Amino acid sequence: MTEHRLKRLFKHRGIIWLLFIVNLLGTVYGYIWYGNQLEYTAANYPLWLLPFVPDSPTASLFFTAALLLMLYPPKGLAFGIIRELIEALAVVTSVKYGIWAVGIIFAGGYQGDVLDWKDWMLVISHTGMAVEVLLYAGLFSYRKMIPLALIWTLWNDTVDYSYGIYPWLPAELSNHVTQVQYFTFGLTFASVAAAWLFTGRKRRL
Repeated sequence: MTEHRLKRLFKHRGIIWLLFIVNLLGTVYGYIWYGNQLEYTAANYPLWLLPFVPDSPTASLFFTAALLLMLYPPKGLAFGIIRELIEALAVVTSVKYGIWAVGIIFAGGYQGDVLDWKDWMLVISHTGMAVEVLLYAGLFSYRKMIPLALIWTLWNDTVDYSYGIYPWLPAELSNHVTQVQYFTFGLTFASVAAAWLFTGRKRRL
């Protein structure tokens, strides 16, 4: 399949609707998955920290919103700017947390954690997060919003590791939080670089 035909496939409304539904369901499931940590955070930390807990579902939410805006493009300069910001956040955070989750699962396995079907389900779903958003990045136009996406993601990292509300790690990595922190911040910059390389210069939909 040529690149032109592939782009036409990704721009097909039926495909976009399918991905929207899949990602919406995945986002809801992701927030449910974080239910215990959200409850623990609400009981032991200031409530303003709650939005920073479910990293992957929020990334998926950004991409889901970006897909919806492809289906129903907003009119007006202000809404266009919001759309570009959502697209930038979708690409940067989906690439980052897609890779982050897979890396942490395999790091835990390397340290002795026994991977079960849930771990493999997360590996597949989070790999899909990173891949799908890069496939659509060329149809987005968000380059001017990448600095804001970088600021948001770095702020999220800072909050996570300053207050200890980062996603719960496998027990085998409990003594390696510092290394995980370096990995997390490094992925932020790598994801921003990927977002810059894959973005479309002009809106194509």
